[in-house]
Amino acid sequence: MASKKPRILNDTRDMAWSLIPLVVAMLVIAGVASQCSFSPGGPTAGPAPTFDLDAGLKYDAKELGFPIRHPEVPEGWQSNSGSRSIISGNEGGDSSTVGFVTAGGRYVRLTQSDAGEDELVRFVAGESRRVTGAQQIGARDWTVYGGDGVEALWVSDFGDVRILIGGSGTEEEFTELATTVGVAEPLTT
Repeated sequence: MASKKPRILNDTRDMAWSLIPLVVAMLVIAGVASQCSFSPGGPTAGPAPTFDLDAGLKYDAKELGFPIRHPEVPEGWQSNSGSRSIISGNEGGDSSTVGFVTAGGRYVRLTQSDAGEDELVRFVAGESRRVTGAQQIGARDWTVYGGDGVEALWVSDFGDVRILIGGSGTEEEFTELATTVGVAEPLTT
C-alpha cells in the first residue's frame, strides 16, 4: 500500500493545512522584526521628515551660479525637503528647491532658479498651467499660473534669479512666503 494519497485525492483542505504553518512563520518573523502593526482605524499621519534648511541653502549658494535667498519662514513652518535640478531648454539653468510643511499642515515649495520663467514653470508643472492672474507683494510683482483642478504657482523675476512658489498652500501662506523671500538678501558665499 502506498504511503501517500494519489494526487487526484488532494484538495483545498490539504492546501490550507500546508499553508497554515507558512503564514504562522511569516507572522512570527514580521512580529520579531517589528515590521507590521494592526490599525483597525486606518493609517495615522506620522511625523514629517526634517531638512536642514540653513545648510542646504548655504551649500546651494556656494555651488550654484546665482544668488540664493534664505527666507525667514513663519513660526510653525517646518522645512522638510530640498533638491537641486538642471532645467533644460533655451533659457534653462539650475534650480534649488526647498519644501515646507506649514502650520496648517499643507506643503509649500520654494524654487530659486536662473532659468527663464517659461522653462521654470514647464519644469515644475508641465504644460498644464497658464497665466491666471497677478499679485503685488511688497515691491515685487508675482505672476500667478493656474488652471482647472491644478495647484497655483506664483513666479517673480528678481533680475538674475526667478523665484517660484507652489504646492497645496493657501493664498495667505503663499503671500507669507512671497513677503519673506521678497525682503531676504542673497546669501554670501
